[in-house]
Amino acid sequence: MIKQKVALLFDDERGNLKGDKLLEHFISWLIIVNMFAIVLESYKDIQEAYSNFFNLLELFSITIFSLEYILRIWIADVSYQGLSKGKARLKYMTSFMGIVDLVAILPFFLPYFIKVDLRILRTLRLFRLLRLLKLKRYFKSLSVIKNVILKTKNEIIVTIFLVFILLILASTLMYNVEKHAQPDAFENIGQAMWWAVATLTTVGYGDIYPITGMGKILSAFIALLGIGIVALPTGIISSAYIEEVRKLKTKEQQCCPHCGKEIQ
Repeated sequence: MIKQKVALLFDDERGNLKGDKLLEHFISWLIIVNMFAIVLESYKDIQEAYSNFFNLLELFSITIFSLEYILRIWIADVSYQGLSKGKARLKYMTSFMGIVDLVAILPFFLPYFIKVDLRILRTLRLFRLLRLLKLKRYFKSLSVIKNVILKTKNEIIVTIFLVFILLILASTLMYNVEKHAQPDAFENIGQAMWWAVATLTTVGYGDIYPITGMGKILSAFIALLGIGIVALPTGIISSAYIEEVRKLKTKEQQCCPHCGKEIQ
């Protein structure tokens, strides 16, 4: 009975207990606070002045995230009905979110079991950023984005392939046009590719640019072409996102506001 109630607390679809939203908001805000802490720790003065606070926050966060991970393993057989306890727990632990949950706490415990060089340890602490991925579980909008990407993956792959072809073509042409006028800036196609990326995305850093007449004409043509080609994935994802949100709202209107079950 207790396991069932705990499972409902962590269940995004079937949970209807009052504690659902409280737990959801608490963990979500804890993750966000952790992200702000990582940013603030990069400032030497702040880190030195509030090092004790950052250590306490990390200890508190690790305790909560570890408890969450253990509880999710414990209730796995309820979440994955039809599987045995062992298989259900293994399925959660090897799932994407299960791995994210583990990696989010692993850097804290690893030094206690394995001798880790301090430089490596500092790098491992960057894995704390993966705690942001835990927000996917608590924000429906992130799940919507995942569904949109999965549904439009074929169109996106085709578009990326077209952009890649255009990138190779643009960098090769510009290399041949500018290599004699600017042998240092356009020494090879790899360097020209950096210029092509900046031009196609309309960023235009200005560190490498054509100086010949033909190069300028080619650059203008590629920039105009890039506006349309590079913007294609944005249009595909935007239209699919709007459609997915519309479906989600329709589904919510057809569900009971109290139990969350679909109204027949």
